[in-house]
Amino acid sequence: MSTTAERPAKRPRSWHQRAGMPVRIWLVVLILAGLAHPFLPESRWLLIHLFTLGAVTNSIIVWSYTFTERFLGYHLPDTERGPQLVRIYLLNAGIVLTIAGVLGAWFPVVLVGAVVVASMVAWHAIALLLLLRRAQRWRAADGQQPAEQAQSVWFLIASSALLPIGAAFGATLAYGLTDTAHAGFLLAHQAMNLLGFLGLAAAGVLTVMYSRLIGMENTSARRRPVALAVLLVGIAVLTGGALADLHLVAALGVAVYLVGWLVVALPMLRGAVSHPPQGYAASSITAALLWLLGSLAALTVVLATGPMTPDRATLMTIPFLAGFAAQLLFGVMSQILPGTMGGPSAAAAFDAMNRWWVFRLVVINLGLLMWLLPLPSWTKVGVSAAVMLAFAAFLPIMISSARISVAGRRAVAAGQTPPTFTPATQQRGTQAVAALACLALVAAVTSGLGGGGSVGSDASAGVTPTGQTTTVSVEAKDMRFTPGTITVPTGDRLVIDVTNTDDQVHDLVLASGQSSGRLAPGAGATLDVGVIGEPVEGWCSIVGHRQQGMVLHIVVDGETDNGDTGGDTGGGGHSAHAGSGPAPLAVDLSRKPDAGFVARDPRLPPAPSESVHRYTFEVTEVPGEYAVGAPQTMWTYNGSPMGPTLRGKLGDTFEITLVNNGSMGHSIDFHAGVISPDEPMRTINPGDSLIYRFTAVRSGIWLYHCATTPMAVHIAAGMFGAVVIDPPSLTPVDAEYLMVQSEAYLGDGAVDADKVAAATPDLVLFNGFADQYLHKPLRARVGDRIRIWVLVAGPNEDLSFHVVGSQFDAVYKEGAHLLRPDNADRGGAQALDLAVAQGGFVEMQFVEPGTYTFLNHRMAAADRGARGLIVVE
Repeated sequence: MSTTAERPAKRPRSWHQRAGMPVRIWLVVLILAGLAHPFLPESRWLLIHLFTLGAVTNSIIVWSYTFTERFLGYHLPDTERGPQLVRIYLLNAGIVLTIAGVLGAWFPVVLVGAVVVASMVAWHAIALLLLLRRAQRWRAADGQQPAEQAQSVWFLIASSALLPIGAAFGATLAYGLTDTAHAGFLLAHQAMNLLGFLGLAAAGVLTVMYSRLIGMENTSARRRPVALAVLLVGIAVLTGGALADLHLVAALGVAVYLVGWLVVALPMLRGAVSHPPQGYAASSITAALLWLLGSLAALTVVLATGPMTPDRATLMTIPFLAGFAAQLLFGVMSQILPGTMGGPSAAAAFDAMNRWWVFRLVVINLGLLMWLLPLPSWTKVGVSAAVMLAFAAFLPIMISSARISVAGRRAVAAGQTPPTFTPATQQRGTQAVAALACLALVAAVTSGLGGGGSVGSDASAGVTPTGQTTTVSVEAKDMRFTPGTITVPTGDRLVIDVTNTDDQVHDLVLASGQSSGRLAPGAGATLDVGVIGEPVEGWCSIVGHRQQGMVLHIVVDGETDNGDTGGDTGGGGHSAHAGSGPAPLAVDLSRKPDAGFVARDPRLPPAPSESVHRYTFEVTEVPGEYAVGAPQTMWTYNGSPMGPTLRGKLGDTFEITLVNNGSMGHSIDFHAGVISPDEPMRTINPGDSLIYRFTAVRSGIWLYHCATTPMAVHIAAGMFGAVVIDPPSLTPVDAEYLMVQSEAYLGDGAVDADKVAAATPDLVLFNGFADQYLHKPLRARVGDRIRIWVLVAGPNEDLSFHVVGSQFDAVYKEGAHLLRPDNADRGGAQALDLAVAQGGFVEMQFVEPGTYTFLNHRMAAADRGARGLIVVE
């Protein structure tokens, strides 16, 4: 045997600790972002990419090199670790730039970040290839046979070669595309990054690692070349189909990729049956494999059965990331971190990583399955929080394991006995029961937040029970209960099985006290009404639904109902609660706000220079005030009545991610876009989201609002806002302001749907608060040219906008100039008249100092709060 080549020294521990530090940092940032996600922009995108681009990418870059060295039996010397650290640090700089660029809608920054990330991963692929060649030469010179596991290295090289392509697709998405193109590039981006970069790396590692984990013979070695070829063909077909908008071809690609994974995974899963996984690492990786195969099968069906839209393209993203990627990452780290840290207490560190492993495994996997079911929205929130906490428990457990390892080395250095770790007496059955009890408690508590099927007060009216039970199935759909009238024999016990077959949330509340609780689409509940001896009324308690006709009449045999089958609009005062509400609140607009009152800033910033504008609108239902002493629960986009104001130029693209964090169905309709309403304007239920994308093709000021039935109620509750698209002829002015008129209909804590239907507002508002600009006036100087953009959100009141003491020399209404400053006749205007959903602007110059009042010259509206002041100095 030749002795001319010496085996290089194994890598120092300190290098690997420095290389792995970004993984730990990204995991901490991910947990913090998860806790703060309601307050973060682009929160869904951010959480996904903190995990995939931050934690997962760094893990693959670090561990793929480590595994390559182990597979080849060849380890670099200390002096050659520098380039690896440089790659890792530059990679993370690129990741930070990419995330910051997307959040700030800075496409050049996104592009630079994507180029840096792609370059570093491509460099990594080349480094793996060179390492493979170098190891082969070394083994040949040393008289050794080629490494048995060398074929697995090709999975890692192919994995890293695909991510730069995926990064290019991701950067293209940030530029802004049509819906069809966006869906295609989004699916291609996922094909390269998730199925390619992550999936191929996982396949390469698990073909070696998994059999050792469960203590079985490795029977998958001969399958590796076939598996890699099939996986690559699947990715290529999927990407081609996605970019060509051929959903059947894309589905075929996913199916081929699934076959490739079956080639890899079936020997492992057969081994898992004969050698059941022991400990968190093996069990988590096994669960990850099952989630991967299930997610791929589901994605195949999704793509094969419908057109490619952004929502459908991402339908399996969460199961894939949480079920497969996260469990794989934490399982692999649980296995290799204690060994990497080494030391005399390595065995104790391994044991520490298995703390409460059965509990964590059951909570994560059963919780994810529950999340996929059509459960009430609050239950989904609860189980997703439990799953996140079970994942987050990995971090303190990992830190504890590291401390044991460090303590062992220090003890040996001091001549002491290394510490050991004795797991608590945690029987697996006990942990599993505890996990089931935890999820059951979460489900019970959260389902109670939305109400539940119940037995209420007595509706028997003293009749003698017959001992018979009448069971009726009721369907909630299209703002109706079917049947709308139930006839029950006197003295029978009534049981109602109600099912929500609509595409939005409903419930059924009976005057006798029973309630189904909020029912998501497809969900149902059983109400035991008890013995029936008198008529009972029922309705949907979601605001406005009763007024739309969602009523149910229960009558006893021989009685007649009080209306047609489901057509009764209900009595007055039933806005959100059973029974009649109080009289309309009297609002004293002479009351002054506290010294700390902050009015909504009426200034309109100029349009951003970017051509693509991304926003996240989170629907919330929050307490607030429409006037001093007029509290009300508001339905909002991003926490305030009247959502964010958007501004851009002709040709700009707007992408809005709508996230429903409310308790009922909501939607959004942008008048500034010319698109089919079927998908982007659909109602989404609590916990769901959609992406609404449009390109500005005409200038003007445009309304956006919730389009969910009853639309007038949703608008009156605060779900509206403005989009300003600058006309090309827009001239500079000294200041620009925005006034959006809306109305408030005050009920018993919530919007009064009966008042909305009757068009009797309690308040008329500019920018969401009555008289706020009397308390916090606008400011100007003599000689300033002022432009005030005006929009009427409604839902009922028109506007005649007037500024007392001034005249308008420029008037723009509904996309056209009615008056320009340079008109030959020196004509002027005294008011801008706008119907609901119309908008425009006026311009004026103040020639004298003073206090000028602006108002709706329909004086009844001005008296209810549609007025303000401009102080000119």
